[in-house]
Amino acid sequence: MIADLFYSILNLIQGLLEPIRNSQVWNSIFRHGVPRDRRTRVMAVMSNVFLHLHPVAVRKSGIRLSFTWCMGGLTFFLFLAESISGVLLMFYYRPVPEYAYADIISLRAHVTLGLLREIHRWGAHAMIIAIWLHMMRVFLTGSYKPPREFNWGVGVILLVLTMLLSFTGYLLPWDQLAIWAITVGSNMGKATPVMGMGGPFNDLLKFPGGVPMITTRSDAAYLLLAGTSVGENALMRFYVLHCIALPVAASVLIAIHFWRIRKDGGISGPM
Repeated sequence: MIADLFYSILNLIQGLLEPIRNSQVWNSIFRHGVPRDRRTRVMAVMSNVFLHLHPVAVRKSGIRLSFTWCMGGLTFFLFLAESISGVLLMFYYRPVPEYAYADIISLRAHVTLGLLREIHRWGAHAMIIAIWLHMMRVFLTGSYKPPREFNWGVGVILLVLTMLLSFTGYLLPWDQLAIWAITVGSNMGKATPVMGMGGPFNDLLKFPGGVPMITTRSDAAYLLLAGTSVGENALMRFYVLHCIALPVAASVLIAIHFWRIRKDGGISGPM
């Protein structure tokens, strides 16, 4: 008796939902029914804005934990964690010398018991480790070989962007360790070939009359710091790079990276 009542209610609900399912609005959003076989599962993946970047099917050998180490997925997860925690930190942090260090102390002492900043800080360290392990796994298993060489190049650029994210974020606490570490790092920029004031071949770039094109106010270090030393301009520039420019560039390349994995036939199999 209860079962009959349940099925009657279920049929009534289905009857009420049928006009909605046949409506133009519903069909414009959901292009297929519940995925029950391979064809509908393929359609579900291909028409989903989040899933369409992934291949419809992958080899079992290519997703074994002993082969992939899950380092690529873990790196992406840490990037999402860093993005979310970074946005929350922006509500409390002011990128000016008068308040930057005090805000970091306040974040550590008062805001969510310091947990929010520590999630962001340790997540950054873990992301650096994960992306290096991912690159090492790809290299050791030969997953960079044709037709995946383009995606290997995208991955190398993502590695560089990850290192730059860590480098630009290092200055934001605005303590002595951060200031002098960035001073050392920016001085290394002076040795950039052609673009560095102390780098090789910069003396070849001269205007007529022997006037040098590269000076202390136009070389790579100046471009990085927006000045000749670490100061207020450098803090603001690093803040914009760390919070906007580099994450946006990394997000675009991550999407391309996933898309190429699909186009290249999914996760590569063991050698």
